[in-house]
Amino acid sequence: MCSPSTTPQQPLEASPSMAASCCPRHGSFCFLVLVLLAATAAAIGAAGSSSHVQLSAESLLPAADSSCSTPPEQQHGAGTGTRMPVVHQHGPCSPLSGKRGKAAPSHTEILAADQRRVEYIHRRVSETTGRAARPKRGAAPPVHLRPGSPSSPATPASAAASLFHATPSANLPASSGEALDTGNYVVTIGLGTPASHQTVVFDTGSDTTWVQCQPCVAHCYRQKETLFSPAKSSTYANISCSSTDCTDLDVSGCDGANCLYGVQYGDGSYTIGFYARDTLTLAHDAVGAFRFGCGEKNRGLFGRAAGLMGLGRGKSSLTVQAYGKYGGVFSYCLPAAASGTTGFLDLGPGAAAPAANARLTPMLTANGPTFYYVGMTGIKVDGHVLPIPESVFSGAGALVDSGTVITRLPPSAYAPLRSAFAKAMDALGYKKAPAFPILDTCYDLTGYQGSIALPAVSLVFGGGACLDVDASGILYVVDVSQACLGFAPNDDGTEVAIVGNTQQKTYAMLYDLGKKVVGFAPGAC
Repeated sequence: MCSPSTTPQQPLEASPSMAASCCPRHGSFCFLVLVLLAATAAAIGAAGSSSHVQLSAESLLPAADSSCSTPPEQQHGAGTGTRMPVVHQHGPCSPLSGKRGKAAPSHTEILAADQRRVEYIHRRVSETTGRAARPKRGAAPPVHLRPGSPSSPATPASAAASLFHATPSANLPASSGEALDTGNYVVTIGLGTPASHQTVVFDTGSDTTWVQCQPCVAHCYRQKETLFSPAKSSTYANISCSSTDCTDLDVSGCDGANCLYGVQYGDGSYTIGFYARDTLTLAHDAVGAFRFGCGEKNRGLFGRAAGLMGLGRGKSSLTVQAYGKYGGVFSYCLPAAASGTTGFLDLGPGAAAPAANARLTPMLTANGPTFYYVGMTGIKVDGHVLPIPESVFSGAGALVDSGTVITRLPPSAYAPLRSAFAKAMDALGYKKAPAFPILDTCYDLTGYQGSIALPAVSLVFGGGACLDVDASGILYVVDVSQACLGFAPNDDGTEVAIVGNTQQKTYAMLYDLGKKVVGFAPGAC
């Protein structure tokens, strides 16, 4: 594991003064004391050399009830008024859960969608770095954006149903993640005056925030909450097509005098609509004239969420738009379990409070837009550094992403990780299980009770920062008989490594655009 920021505990030793003070008159007693001290030191030394982590066997089983609890320390913000509960969108704490509506996706569907997201990220990175992206089998064809005949320039409510057409006039380069019906996390925001509550996926790999809007003249998927209605908000306004805010978008168009936006995702999902301003409410705080997409043609795997909140580094992101208010600082914590617990999302200088003990690594802003690039330098298993040349990571690069489920590594980094982990698991006596889609190192943990020992896994970054993966993030548990190492290899060594949300669990993940750092603080939720 990585060295803690505090001074490590040292084995107890009998000092010369202690021996001198007790031995002359109480020789036998002193001898016994020294023996006990030596035994204690040996025990501490043995414990210190062990790098196993403990996972509760109960966490491998489905939740016995559907209760939801928020730890007291997470019920209030860090002094900024912007703390929002973060929950898994399919858990009982989620506002999207309910008896009616589609069932949660299967693990097969989750990992298939995750793979498509990763392929999208690799394509996006290749576009911004100039490296050619290898086409993937079955990749979705691009969706195109063209405004229809001019309509009244008041609000989306006046748009004609033929506003958007499929045409080869303008390609939609995606500016975000991937199938949002998978293993992602949601927060509830307010939009408009009075505020309309909308539950959205938050994504560090996206820039443009958007929600579905009434009257939805083209197409809207089924969501849990009522669609946002611009006509009911006294602070809503369309953005002019001539505005620089419109030209800042990756893809934009015009409907009369109004700006249109478009975002396509890696699996073919997309959202198209009016680019607008309105008041955004985050917990008890408000951001005025916030720019967002008012979606009127939305198709794809978005689950029952109302839309998406982009926390990337692009101009249209919440992070950049509200830089003057929050200083480009935010942190979040993803709960260890998908059910029964909540995490948090904080914005502003107070967001650094939960991450006061964060291990910091430089944010590599020159690597490209949107994503949070970092310099990964190595991996440890059971406290031992794996024999992976740093050039393996520096050549491909690495980024941290809240929307990717499974961490992806260059093949020459994944192979030694898998080998070392499997060797340690064999030594612990675990029975192997069949592979599961992209996960090839799986174990049958049937019958185990209490705590389960696992080899510790640590990711090492530039500046000496370490992410000692929580026990809940080492395995991806399909069921108790198929618990798999939660890492997967990229197709080749040129593709960027991605630190996914499974490995981020329980950490306060800190992002600071001003200081250009990313931080990891353990045990935050």
